[in-house]
Amino acid sequence: MKRRTLFQLMGLAGLGMAGATSCSRSPGGPPLALLQGPIPLASDGLSAAEQRNRLARLTIEDRLQVPDGFHADVLVTWGDPLGDSRFGYNNDYTAFTDLGGDSALLTVNFEYISFRPWSEGFREAVGGDLPLTQVREALAGRGGTVDVATLAADDPLREQIDLLARAAMDDLGIGVVAMRRQADGSWRRQRGDLERRITGLSGLEDPASRLQVSGPAAAVFRRSQRLGFDDGLGDTVVGTFANCAGGQTPWGTVLSAEENFQGQVVEPVYADGSSADLSLHPFRFDGERLSGLGNPFGLAGNKYGWMVELDPRRPDQPAVKHSWLGRFRHEAVAVRARSGEPLEVYSGCDRHGGHLYRFVSRDLVRDPSDPANSRLFDHGRLEVARFEPGGGGRWIVLSPETPVDPQLPSHFEAFDLQQPTRLPHRDRLQAGGENLASDEEVRAYRSRYRTLASLYPGQGEEQMGAILIDAHLAANAAGATAAARPEDTVLDPTSGDLLIAFTAAGADLEGRSDPAIFRGPSGESSWPHGWVMRLSERNAPAAGRAGGNFRWRMVAVGGAPWDGGLGFTNPDNLSVDSAGNVWMVTDRSMRSGQLDLFGNNSCWLLPSSGPDSGKALLFATGPMECELCGPCFDSSESTLFLAVQHPGENHGTRDGQFEVQAHELVDRQGKPFSQLRTVPLGSNWPSGVPGRPPRPAVVAIRRRTGGALIA
Repeated sequence: MKRRTLFQLMGLAGLGMAGATSCSRSPGGPPLALLQGPIPLASDGLSAAEQRNRLARLTIEDRLQVPDGFHADVLVTWGDPLGDSRFGYNNDYTAFTDLGGDSALLTVNFEYISFRPWSEGFREAVGGDLPLTQVREALAGRGGTVDVATLAADDPLREQIDLLARAAMDDLGIGVVAMRRQADGSWRRQRGDLERRITGLSGLEDPASRLQVSGPAAAVFRRSQRLGFDDGLGDTVVGTFANCAGGQTPWGTVLSAEENFQGQVVEPVYADGSSADLSLHPFRFDGERLSGLGNPFGLAGNKYGWMVELDPRRPDQPAVKHSWLGRFRHEAVAVRARSGEPLEVYSGCDRHGGHLYRFVSRDLVRDPSDPANSRLFDHGRLEVARFEPGGGGRWIVLSPETPVDPQLPSHFEAFDLQQPTRLPHRDRLQAGGENLASDEEVRAYRSRYRTLASLYPGQGEEQMGAILIDAHLAANAAGATAAARPEDTVLDPTSGDLLIAFTAAGADLEGRSDPAIFRGPSGESSWPHGWVMRLSERNAPAAGRAGGNFRWRMVAVGGAPWDGGLGFTNPDNLSVDSAGNVWMVTDRSMRSGQLDLFGNNSCWLLPSSGPDSGKALLFATGPMECELCGPCFDSSESTLFLAVQHPGENHGTRDGQFEVQAHELVDRQGKPFSQLRTVPLGSNWPSGVPGRPPRPAVVAIRRRTGGALIA
């Protein structure tokens, strides 16, 4: 209330954020109008005096902003009918599949539930009421949690939890949307037989709808004897959820990445790859958070955290979880398929201290467009990156013969940091990992467990499957580099290099990025703003020769320009157009006051050539408290699809409230100045109607006059 009073007294209500106020010449084409942004940018085209004048007082708007000459159409919204279900919540990755003849499909991931706006908007978007009050009150005396298996069969709480958890799980997974191009070149949804939904519970009642599993983990799932939990489903899987980023194969299938699955099921596994007991991750609802959604349905945790392949053109074909790509918090995938060479697949684990991985197939690609290439996922090897200071690196194979050689805690002490080494539990009858705080403990561990085979006993596929299921801890043991939350991987079509978005160098109880590799512009060992890295392979991988070397360099640094950054923070999804220009969206936490400086999450263009090469150009900003996700193009690159995820995530439905923030900025001449910024609380996007709940949606952005986004 005090902030609103301050706002009113100072007479700031009539000031809005400037729209398209600067121009940049697009590579080989006409000028491209750009957005101003909430802070001074090297690319904003303003003098120092103009920056101070325009940015001293600013009002952020609850809308999707695009440059002058462009417009954004809402294509599909949470709750719209889709397949045998509905368009899910928190749409993330999008993939365009051209069917020819002005028809196309858009595959969309649905990642997680933002409880406040989801519950506020459920009646409008889906219809019906949820038993929120009943479940919250029933769990109040239990600390907000319950292992549903402990409830009596006739306990009414079982039915209420089932209803609530099913509603949430139906909003997760993957969807395929049919579209048709209109006479003016715009895309509109056109419902058809190819539309499809795979939810978090697909196959629970209908075994024919279950997902399949390829590779060695299937042998673990089929075991009759195990240390941990058995879901009784063998090598089939109920549903997919936590679907975040993804990618497309040259033969037309889509890969969907299961990321933060640990929010819904148990993550730790035993040495044989079996899941820890469901009771370790009970159903949770305290009125503010909803998690443990797998508990009521008996979902085994070791069957989630994979890369899922589906063919959007074949709704009758089961989706497959490819276990050779490893089980971890997948947030990215890039596929390289060249005739006469093994298939290569790159993916990152989005966690503090997560790793960069590469799968190399055993067999060779003959024709990159052949649908039979999906069989190449059945055999191969999984490798993990070891970065070296100075720009070098090598791939470490995760196999039973791989030596145990973890990073020592003293490595971090050299940077005045305290970080234990997290490894598979020394007691191999215990599930999960443990932290070792001293070099002596790690050396003793290494003496006891010489290779990954001594950590994961067994033979053949069952042993290899256990390593793949526990890929993150196995990679820690092998000495992989702890990275800065690798969130996306994409191949540059012009150079063949791999581009990697590292969102932030930070730490939590389980990991920290390596400060010898991930350092801020002035050598900071913790840098919350992230980077984009370019990685070049030294030579093509050989089917029979494991490992290999690479070179790396940072090509874009997040942070304020006066701190050495390009003006964005927390790079997330990447897309590269045919000219090699990088399109990047950001994912800064709206709960972090430290990052308020950068305003709403946004979409940036990093030109590959021309006078703006090396700069970050602001192309779009999202509505309040949202994240922009999944940038992809249609075949002509005249439309950019973006997923607007979780608008109003923190404050829910906007009712007119706002706050005033004070920021200290620096103009292009290095002169500091103050900014007063008015920020709405909550969102009404996309309706814009006050008091109406926000809803995630996918938008299609194009030029008003038609034609390529960038000439």
